[in-house]
Formats: sequence, C-alpha cells, structure tokens
Amino acid sequence: MPGSPANRFRIKSPERLVAEAGADLEGHGLKRHMGLYQLVCFGIGAIVGTGIFVGLSDSVAQAGPAVVVSFVLAAVTCVFTAFSFAELGGAIPVSGSSYSFAYAGLGEGTAFLVGWCLLLEYGISVSAVAVGWSQYVNELLHSLTGWQLPADLSAGPGDGGVINLPAVIVIALAAVLLVRGVRESARATAAMAILKLAILVAFCAIGFTAFKHGNLTPFSPAGLGGIGAGTTAAFFSYIGFDAITTAGEEARNPRRDIPVAILVCIGVVTVLYCAVALAAIGAIGGSEVGGRSAALSYVVNQVTGSTIGGGVIAFGAVIAIASVVLAVMYGQTRILMSMSRDGLIPRVFERVSPKTSTPVTGTLIVAVVFAVPAAFASLDSVVNLCTIGTLATMAVVNIAVIALRRGAPGLARTFRVPLYPVMPLLGVAFCLYLIYETGWTTWVQFAVFLAAGFLVYVLYGRRHSRLVATTAEVTPDATAAETQAV
Repeated sequence: MPGSPANRFRIKSPERLVAEAGADLEGHGLKRHMGLYQLVCFGIGAIVGTGIFVGLSDSVAQAGPAVVVSFVLAAVTCVFTAFSFAELGGAIPVSGSSYSFAYAGLGEGTAFLVGWCLLLEYGISVSAVAVGWSQYVNELLHSLTGWQLPADLSAGPGDGGVINLPAVIVIALAAVLLVRGVRESARATAAMAILKLAILVAFCAIGFTAFKHGNLTPFSPAGLGGIGAGTTAAFFSYIGFDAITTAGEEARNPRRDIPVAILVCIGVVTVLYCAVALAAIGAIGGSEVGGRSAALSYVVNQVTGSTIGGGVIAFGAVIAIASVVLAVMYGQTRILMSMSRDGLIPRVFERVSPKTSTPVTGTLIVAVVFAVPAAFASLDSVVNLCTIGTLATMAVVNIAVIALRRGAPGLARTFRVPLYPVMPLLGVAFCLYLIYETGWTTWVQFAVFLAAGFLVYVLYGRRHSRLVATTAEVTPDATAAETQAV
C-alpha cells in the first residue's frame, strides 16, 4: 500500500529478500556447495590474519601486557553482535549480510549506507591485509635467502617506498582463485585455515617455553586509557566474522549452519588470540613486542636463537593473511551483488558467470579498485577507517534485530539472541564506545565518507531502486516454496 510504513521507509520484507535471492535472475545462479565445516573454516579464514600476525604489536604498544584484556573486550563487543548476526543470518540467509538485514529492518536508505560502510570493512580491509602480507613476505624471503625486496617495491609512499608490489600480487591471486569457483575457493580457504591455526598453536608452544612472569609487569602501564586504545586496535583482529553471513546463498543448510559457524569462530579465535598475546609478551616482554613489524617471527627467533623458527612463522603468516584476502574479497563481491540486484549500484556487479557460477566481472573490478590503496597506502592510514566502518555496521545490525522482532515477529528464526533486548543494546553500546576510541580525526574522515555515500544514494541508488520500480510483491506460495527449499 502506498501509505504503508514499508513504502514510506522502503523496507523490503525478509520473505521477499529470500525469494529474490533464490530466483534465477538470468538463468544462472549461485550454487550451494558449503557445509558447516567449510563455513567455520571460511570464518576463521576471514578473521585470523593481519590483525594477529601484524596488528598484535600495535595493540601491545597501546596496552602493554593488558592487551589480553583488550582482546577480551573486543571479543565481548563481537559476541554481542555475533548473536545478532546469528539470528539474522539464520532467518534471512542471503548474500547481502548486514546490508540485507538493514534493508529488512530499517529501510533502503539505511541499507545503502550500510552497504557503503561495508566497502570499508571488506574493501579497504583487503588493502590493509594485503599491506600486512608484504611484511611477512619480506620476512620469509630474508629467513630463506638472506635477501629482501627493496623498500621501493615492498612499501607504499606512506611507508617510505614507491609501490607495494606484494600487496598487489596477493589481491590478484585471490581474484584468480575466486573467479574459478566457490568450491575451489572453499577448499583453499579450509586448507589455509587449518595451516594457520597449526602455526599459531606451534607459536604458543614455543613462546610458553620461555615464559617469565616478570615480563607481565607492569601489567597495564598506560592504565585504562591504554586498555581502551588497545581494544580499538585489537578489534581489527576480529573483523571478518560476519563474512560468514555473505555465504547465505552458497551454504547447503544456511538456517542451521550460519549461526553455529559464527559462534564457533568467535570462541576459537578469542582463545587463540589471548594465548598468542600471553605467549609473545611472556617470552620477551611487552616493550620488545610493541611496535615491531613481523612481531611473531621476531619472538620465535629470540626464543630459539635461530631464524628457522621465525621463517616457519613467516610462512604461516603469508598463508594466513592470503586466506583473509581471499575470504574478505569473496564477501565484498557478494554484498555488491546483492546491492546490484536491488538496483542501487550498476548491474554489472550482479552478473554471474554460467561457467563458474561466480560474479567474475564484479570480482575483477573489486580486485582492481582495492589494489590501488594496497599499492600506495600505509597500513596505519586505513586500519582506523576500516574499524569505524565495521563498528557502525555492527551497531546497525544490533538495531535491526530489535526492529525485526517488532516488525516481523512471525519470521522463522533458527536462533534467537539470548536475553533480548539486553544483548543487542549492549552490542550497540560497546560499538559506540569503540567508535569513540578511534579519535576525532577518524570521525571526520568517516563523516566525509558517509556524506559521499548519501550523495551516491540520492543521485543514483534511490532513482534506480527496483523496490519502487515494481509494485508486485512476491506471492505467498513462491515465498513458502523458497523458504522450504532453503
């Protein structure tokens, strides 16, 4: 109805989102290849990478040994929001993730801005992760051959170089693998996830052999302020767990498996991060870990007195960070595909190859666009902007849970947020706190970014939206059939 709230706010019903996602738009659709094991590996592949292998040193520099508390606080923020993602990911199993959840709960304008913010979480984070990858490539080359890439070819202008060639190469390799097909990408991600977990467990075993309690004192040299700043830095290590929900159209049983995969990933990663931080600081002290590039390799070299162990860690980091690039690029292409399907961005992003069942053109565009900041930007210049965009998106997802509980109480939910509405409200509060900790410079950059997104929506997205281009709703029979198929 023209005067209904759904039309006024351009809200798309969850049933319609699911039905449209299942429709074969051009005779070619995505294929359901991923089970629970693949989803868990995909989640770990998206999370564990630059944040722990590279970003740990920044977190330690802020918080000292109390970085363990920072990791726990960052995990708590993620857990509150993970419950919300689990509920919505099981109820609305589509590729759009946060964007689609916002469309169903808060309307098209908010959804577009969420999708715009996801360019930071997924797109810019690809650049940041690729920059971190090059640090460990150099460390690996040095441990194997004693030679490193010249600074001009392994760092952008912000880090004293000319172009970060390894960062461009890893993005290109991920794009090639993604266009080959989801089955191949899932297998590669699973293998890399297992390898990097094994490497981190081995690091903990080595680090704890040299553990000294005195290295943990003073525990919090910068006080609560340092812990807060460390939490913001540590949060980057958790970015990517929501990428699991972008596999909603390629999971075999998304309503059951997506919620389970999200919660398993957060639990495993939190325990692992705290163990790695304790092992690193306990072995050589926070002052030695803080601010050091390729910190984990350095710790192992110091403990073992040899570069061989550090080389193994560097090899694991190269694999680990490459898997993050692969998983996050996958998520970005699926979100853009959902936005394109709704008409809010050009249709080129929704085209799926009949040969590979993947959005080939969209993947190549994403690779080219985000290879540019990877080649020329420094890691520090993009991490905070990526973090604030992610936090804003997570806050919206928590609000969407509340909106959909009220607006769609009959929606089939395979998982429900416990202690509702306390949990989602706490999720919003923790997100706002970490946004505050990013600092005013990041706030200004983010405000400019949002303003640009609003202009794009007004000038293009709103005019081309397919939601208002047709007044025909999905029929109940079609919706029921699709829901049963899912």
